Amino acid sequence: MDYRSLRCDEAGIPVDERVFKTKPELAIDIIKHQLSRGTIFDYVAADGLYGNDTAFAREINNMGLIYMLDVHSNQPIYLQKPELFLPERKTAKGPSPKKLKATSENINVCKYINTLKTSDWKTIEVRDSAKGVLKGKFHFKSVYIWDKNTNTIEDRILVISKRKTKNGEEIKYSFTNATLGQYTEQAIAYMQAQRFFIEHSFKEQKQILGMDQFQTRKWLSWHHQIALNMLVGSFMLKEKLLNQEEMPLLSARDIMDFLVFKFYKELMTEERMLASLKERHRKREADIDYCYSKQKDLLK
Repeated sequence: MDYRSLRCDEAGIPVDERVFKTKPELAIDIIKHQLSRGTIFDYVAADGLYGNDTAFAREINNMGLIYMLDVHSNQPIYLQKPELFLPERKTAKGPSPKKLKATSENINVCKYINTLKTSDWKTIEVRDSAKGVLKGKFHFKSVYIWDKNTNTIEDRILVISKRKTKNGEEIKYSFTNATLGQYTEQAIAYMQAQRFFIEHSFKEQKQILGMDQFQTRKWLSWHHQIALNMLVGSFMLKEKLLNQEEMPLLSARDIMDFLVFKFYKELMTEERMLASLKERHRKREADIDYCYSKQKDLLK
């Protein structure tokens, strides 16, 4: 028995679960499971680890789902659909060529962006945010990629966005199988920007619910811990939705503070607790109003 098997035994991992799978493969399993449970997806979004996996994108497309997958800046693309061919043998000696070549050259997306003119970009307002209207410059282009694992040429819509930040400019590259005939450019830009909320959800789970602070070492206890975190996270989301009209700025931190108050009432009175929440929301709303007013001043 090897060391890995001993560790699996110690952690109590079932024998039929001891199969290595990559993150994209695990993600496909999760999507298939949710589809079997009747979950309806508007689209699937993921970061560059998944976006650079052509098999992952192909599997999602085969399920009939729309995807918006970020890709790395060195992702090669073809601006015209290339043909693949086997080069002819140049000399009588040596082995025959075995590697296919494309009839046109590719270009990395980080270099492609340097070829764009000002007129190639469109300014799109994506959605409202706590720091004003989220907007950026977007470029959409039909491109092709070469999956060398299957030697197939596949088409994609390349979505590039540029957005100003405190540290300069954020550039994001994504692939989608959504077509511009099926969706508007504004809708596709919205899809690309929505992955922020996935990252924000993980941030809340870790910083407020302690998802990254578990001390479990066993298979079953780890699943219990993560399941409890997800249940509490779902509860907090439900509370935000139920109180959206009365308290639109209700946050996970607010709910956690209120729960702590309910369990340890001797720390403060309920009136003081609610007053503290209202004051926090007043400051938060003032900050949001300031961001929007500053944005309007810049447009004058």
